[in-house]
This record gives sequence, structure tokens and C-alpha cells, in this order.
Amino acid sequence: MKTPVKVLYSFMAVFFLTIILCSFKEGQSEWSKPSFPYRQAGLTERQAAAHLLSRFTYGAKKGELDALLKMGLEKWFRQQLDGALPDDTLNLLLSKYEDINLSNAEVENKYPRANRVLKLAIQDGFINKDSVNKGDQPAYRAKIRAYMEQKGLKPEQELLRQFINQKILRASYTNNQLRELLTDFWFNHFNVSLTKNQCAAFVPAYERDVIRPNVTGKFEDLLLATAKSPAMLIYLDNFSSTGTPLKDSLGPQGTGNKVQLLMNKNRKPNVPKKKSGGLNENYAREVMELHTLGVDGGYTQSDVTQAARILTGWTIAPMGEEGYGAGMKKIIDQVGVENLEKRGFVRDHDFLFVPNRHDNGEKMVLGQHFPKGGGYDEGIALFDLLAHHPATAKFISKKIATRFVNDHPPQSLVDKMAKAFTKSKGDIREVMMAMVEAPEFWSSSAIREKTKSPFELAISTLRALDADITQPYQVFNWVNKMGQKMYYYQAPTGFPDQGQYWINTGSLLNRMNFGLAIAAQRIPGISINLIALNDFHEPESAEAALLSYGKTMMPERNLTATFKRLKPMLNDPALTNKVANAAGQTGAVNQSQMEDLSIESKGGKLANSSIVVDKNVNKGNKKNNHEMLAQVVGVIIGSPEFQRK
Repeated sequence: MKTPVKVLYSFMAVFFLTIILCSFKEGQSEWSKPSFPYRQAGLTERQAAAHLLSRFTYGAKKGELDALLKMGLEKWFRQQLDGALPDDTLNLLLSKYEDINLSNAEVENKYPRANRVLKLAIQDGFINKDSVNKGDQPAYRAKIRAYMEQKGLKPEQELLRQFINQKILRASYTNNQLRELLTDFWFNHFNVSLTKNQCAAFVPAYERDVIRPNVTGKFEDLLLATAKSPAMLIYLDNFSSTGTPLKDSLGPQGTGNKVQLLMNKNRKPNVPKKKSGGLNENYAREVMELHTLGVDGGYTQSDVTQAARILTGWTIAPMGEEGYGAGMKKIIDQVGVENLEKRGFVRDHDFLFVPNRHDNGEKMVLGQHFPKGGGYDEGIALFDLLAHHPATAKFISKKIATRFVNDHPPQSLVDKMAKAFTKSKGDIREVMMAMVEAPEFWSSSAIREKTKSPFELAISTLRALDADITQPYQVFNWVNKMGQKMYYYQAPTGFPDQGQYWINTGSLLNRMNFGLAIAAQRIPGISINLIALNDFHEPESAEAALLSYGKTMMPERNLTATFKRLKPMLNDPALTNKVANAAGQTGAVNQSQMEDLSIESKGGKLANSSIVVDKNVNKGNKKNNHEMLAQVVGVIIGSPEFQRK
């Protein structure tokens, strides 16, 4: 029988052993967490937090820096990668734009293109076909509008307006800022454009269902999802690309030829006819040059042609009653849904692989042999090859580093990220972690060395000012004026991701003009409360306002030089008009000229002269004090320092 002392000792031994084991497990947990090497670069924790906010949000809101520090840098970043924070405020704002949630088929039925509306109006006897483009055009257009209202149809531009509005609201209000930035990044990487009318209506679903859910997943999944989307299939013309099918390829009774005849018979006039010969190389070329390997990725023209042959038959499924792919519905009905898989058809939502449009011969891409008769599966094998190619790891890693680190990222960083890409088999999350854990991300060459695009400038302003947005399209108009028409970049490259693209006289002055306009609340549907932003304290002078609002809007920055440059512009009563007039000027301007930006007292031209300040302006009058405050904040927004991230 144990004595009480022995029992006590036994209990104490178990207790301390438990403590040690728990400590060891906790230590293991701590050791497994990433360690951001910002101290090696000479940054304080607050400076490091500010750097994270500048790169992985559209701009810090007041109080977010302290909240990040309280949570911890690593935990905050992982939380942003997860992208699962509640967004109640945003969801409430988006609820009024219900049509951005329509499927492509529903969009086809509710927002038909103009030529289809006309066809339907003629079929229903609402419009006489002989009156088209003749006689009283206003009356003719009024008839078309009346017909659309009667049938519950809406113009496509209304859908696109809702889509653009949600883009502004998401970027401004979401708590999952990194997910929104990555959505923007990957959309730009796999760019489709509203300038191509045939695919414009499918762009909202493309961003919602293809890009957004895959931004931190496997690159291969994202690549394949874009390849199958109607927006991409139409934008780069692969939906109409056909090979030379084997005779009677769908069955011994000549079903293949019968289906081909049905396809020709049922083609709708709003679908562009395929080029002579059938093979279209547009998508195959861009998927190598822009989406995966890069222009220096080691592929040849032969690889492009062979890849295009592999992707013949990749097209769009029936969408809507009379929309794109409507001809396919009759073919599917004829063949029988139960027989589609047996005969090699593959349907995945709005995507359809049609075997009798496919080139069944053998191919060779990047040294890999594709035997004849591979059908749909050889397309999957092609994307697997491209997604996991070493050139893709390097190309994608460099693009991510260019967006989030530096316009010209060091090769050492790209190599680390490419290694993570390869090791994780294209896990975007792991590549992002490798980037942030690298010393290069925190180096002096990365801190505030990226220039905001016009969209980033606008959204960072809205967030910094805690703006209330009721007319988001007004922001889109200003972004367009500053040189970036979102979703309308025509080339498949997407917008360039380097600061020099945005630096020219007109755009820089329009940036200043935007800052002055929003601070003075001259943009409809955008309201701000500058006094509330400063804890309801009204600064006594322009210089005091510059100091307090500068620190709030640009936390953890050395603003001494910036304040010195901006002071001459604070009290000029005609500054707004001068900037607006100068914004019409054109010509190149570099970053150093941008930093010396000032306005002549007359003429409104970019110059190096300073404003003559009347120290009695804006004193003793509350209205003038508000105008002074708006001008100070506008100048901060237009300053070179605020342009950087």
C-alpha cells in the first residue's frame, strides 16, 4: 500500500510529465508555423504588418494595422489565404444585383444579344422584317424596347453594369481581401474581354464559377476550368475548331456523318462560322504562351498545331432556348442522352466534347506522344503536361512575384517559388507561402516599390476614407478615365502588371483630379466623412490636416519628404481647376517628375514651380475649413507616396 507521500510524488510526476508533453506538442505547433523574416530586413513588426496590408489588401482601412498586429502576422496571412471570413455587409450590398448569379443558360434567355432579339421580334410579328434599318429609327428602337419589356428581356449592358458594380463593391468591402486580389490576378492571367461581344454575356459566370473558387487551389484545376468555360472557348475561338474525323466515327450505321449534317443544318446565325479547314490555333497558342509555359517556354509552332488538333471538338453545350450551342441540343436529342458517353461525348455543365469534331490522329506535343483515338482524354493529358511542366512553374511563379513583390522580382525568389510549385504539384497556396516566407519579399527593393493601377488607387482610396458607396459604376467611370477600363482589355495578355504602363502625364493628373473630386464629395454615389475619419477632430490648419490624415492613410511610412513636396499645394484655391485643366495634356512623364508634381498659378500645366500660398485663405470660415480639408486629403491621394504600395 502506497503512503500518502508516495501517492503525492506519483501524482506530481504524472502532472509534470503531462506539462512537459503538452509543452513539447505546443512547441512543435509553434515550430511548424511559418516565420516571416522581416527582422532580417530591418523592419519592425508594425512596418512588416503595413507591408502585408499594402500587398495583400486593396489598401488598409483605419484600425486594420492594429488588428493585424493583435492577431499575428502569420495567422492573418493564413486566414486571408483561407478566404472564409464572414462578409455580411458585402452580401447585403450585393443582394440588389441578383442577376450576377444567373447561370449562362439563364443569361442567354434573359439577356439575348440584339440580333436574336430582332429575330424573335420578327418571328412573333412584332416587327416587320422589311422595316429593319429603314424609316423612322427612333420609332423602330422604341418598338424593340416595347417588345423586350413585354417578353421580360433585358439589354446585355444592364447585366454587365451589375457585374462591374459587384467588382467595385467586393474589392471595397470584402473582409477576404487576398481572395479578391487573387481573383483579379487570375482573371487578368486568363483574360477574356467584354470587347468580344459573342462571349461578353458569359464573363460574369466565368469570374464567379471558374476563377474565384480556384484562386488558391491547384493550378491544373484552374487551367482546366478556364479551358472548358464558354467565355474562353468563344474568346479564343476554340469552340469552332474542328479536326478531320474518321469516317462514321460515332458508330457502324454512319451516325457520325448524320450528326455532322445535323450540326451544319442547325447552326445559328449568331455563331461565327468556322474557318476553312476547321482547325483554329488561337487558344492552343495562347494557352502555351500566356497561360502556362511562357513565351520562352521551349515550345515550337509544331507544338501549337499539335495541341490545337488535340483540342478539336472542345466546344460549348446547349445554353438557353435559342442561345449558343442551341444546335447541339437537337444533336444530343437525336443521339440520345443515354448514348452520349457510349459514343465519346463528354458534357460538363456548359462544356461539351463532340467526338466527331475531333482529330483522331496521333499527335506529338513537347516530346510526348499522343496515340490516335484518344478523344477527350488526350485533352486532359495535354493540360496535365502543361500544368506540371518546369517552364510553367517558373513562368507562373514570376508572374505572381511580379504582382505581389516587385516589377522585376529577383531570380532567387522566383526559383524558390518555382520549387514550391513543383513540389506541391501546382498548389497556389504553397507558392504564395513560399513567396512570403522568403527574405526577398521583405527586402528594401520590395517595400513600397509597386505602383498602384488605377483600379487599385480608386479602391485603396475608398477603403482609406471608409467611403459609403451607393453608385459603384461612378468609380468604374473614374478608373476608366485614369486609364484602366476593367474587363475591356482586348488582348489575351491582360493588363500589364508593371508601374511604367500607368505612368503618363494625362493619367497622373487624372489621378490627382480623382483625389480632389472624391475628397470634395463631387463623385455621385460616393460619400465620406473626413471629420469622423479623424476621430471627429477638425484640424486647425492645412499643415495639421496633412500631418494627421497623411499618417492615417499611409501608416508606418516616413512622410517627411512627402509633406515637404505637398505643402505648396495645400492652400491654392484654384488647385482643383488647374489639375482638371492640366489633365487634358498628353505626353510622357517619369516617376521623378511625378514626385515633383506641382501646378503653375496660371495655365494649369505640369511644371516644377511652386504655388504661391495665401496664408489667409481658408481661415475663420467653417465652409472654407471643410474645403481646405477636402483639398488636403485630395492632395494626399494624388501624391506619389499614396500611389505606391
